[in-house]
Amino acid sequence: MSTEESKILKFLYTNFIGRCILKVLTWRFISKLCGFFLDSRFSSFLIKPFVKNNNIKLDDYYSDNFKSFNDCFSRKIKEGMRKINDDDNVLISPCDGLVSTYKINDDLVLNIKNSKYTISSLLKNDEISEYYKNGTCVVIRLCVNHYHRYCYPADGNKLDNIYIKGCLHTVRPIALEHTNVFSENSREYTILNTESFGKVVMMEVGAMLVGRIKNYHGEYHFKKGEEKGMFQYGGSTIILLLEDKVKVNEKFFKETENGGEVPIKMGEELGRKK
Repeated sequence: MSTEESKILKFLYTNFIGRCILKVLTWRFISKLCGFFLDSRFSSFLIKPFVKNNNIKLDDYYSDNFKSFNDCFSRKIKEGMRKINDDDNVLISPCDGLVSTYKINDDLVLNIKNSKYTISSLLKNDEISEYYKNGTCVVIRLCVNHYHRYCYPADGNKLDNIYIKGCLHTVRPIALEHTNVFSENSREYTILNTESFGKVVMMEVGAMLVGRIKNYHGEYHFKKGEEKGMFQYGGSTIILLLEDKVKVNEKFFKETENGGEVPIKMGEELGRKK
């Protein structure tokens, strides 16, 4: 995050006038208006500075026909640039990002940047949350320079998507000091009935200003590594809830305990079948 971005976020979240502006910015109408602009050809002038400031290597992507800023932001990566681990016993990361992991128990289980969440409040469903006692919560945070398409982490069948309407906020750490991000943000999730890892909840979390989530499928039979959807502009997060059938790599837990995050790319190993 640049110095300029830090100053803007600090102003929005710590200053009275800034919080008034933030309240207007997070109205859904404003979000939709920004989304319309970023989908239009009038936003194309933003592409070059975005690519330069975030050191994005466009040679890695299909980049010949960007008609809008969102075309660039949600750019598709070239074949072979993300190797999918095809071992049936390996659960892969569905996206590029920064990983934190948490053991799920009866207490408040998510403690992310000084904010805490229960699984039931995250899902707004006590019944579904019961599946994940003694399991693992994986949080993958995407920054603006990351690849913003995501895939299925295993083979299986999915149920329909469940959308939870919310107020869109940034997922940067400064916001977490002043608002309960996951209960405030709009999010969408589904239950993936996987062949090797039981029921996996995969949740996409939108972010300010126009953290739009675009999932391609309702009920669907999917393959590991198959593209599931994309985020459009806005820092974004993917959360996986895993039953006690997956042994997640210990390096993720150790780094989380130390207050850090582990970089990962789509297709790389998150854990293995127990």
